[in-house]
Amino acid sequence: MGRHTEAVCRLCRRENDKLYLKGDRCFSDKCGIVRHAYPPGEHGQGRHKFSEYGQQLREKQKARRIYGVMERQFRRYFKEADRRKGVTGEILMQLLESRLDNTVFRMGLGRSRAESRQLINHGHFQVNGRKVDIASYLTKVGDVITVRENSKSKPVFKLIAEDRGQQGIVDWLEVDHEKLEGRVLRIPQRDEIDVPVTEHLIVELYSR
Repeated sequence: MGRHTEAVCRLCRRENDKLYLKGDRCFSDKCGIVRHAYPPGEHGQGRHKFSEYGQQLREKQKARRIYGVMERQFRRYFKEADRRKGVTGEILMQLLESRLDNTVFRMGLGRSRAESRQLINHGHFQVNGRKVDIASYLTKVGDVITVRENSKSKPVFKLIAEDRGQQGIVDWLEVDHEKLEGRVLRIPQRDEIDVPVTEHLIVELYSR
């Protein structure tokens, strides 16, 4: 699986927006975009004017980076959203939010989506009592996500249980931090998805 291995703060600076890729650090004064509020690189502090296509591309790249999805996989999500009945952009965001790594992050069982993805890949989570180590697994209403019993004693989960992070729990999830488990109550509505993405620009990009 391809993944970004360079400094992720550069990604936030490139999009000129906080993408919350580093967990608690993003809420502190050490956040890259707080310290350097301009794009990285030699010409980062120059004036930038995007074309219509450029704006659409930036929104797509921003969504990909927030959710940690590669281009081919992101395109598959769009095709699935376009196939379903309803508003394509809204369905796309719901699919991305339903990913297991995002759901674990939203439950506060991981301090960032990247950390949640790593914990899932290492086999620390169960869905409805069965081990799932695929971060892109799409959760459904009623799914119960739990930390595996033999993983609860690991230092990372002890810290998560004590700290619970600064990420607030969303209304479409139910979480028990003492048991390190949560349940998907319903599909999130677009106004409940607090990511700085204008999804209709992504729809326009793929509809060109």
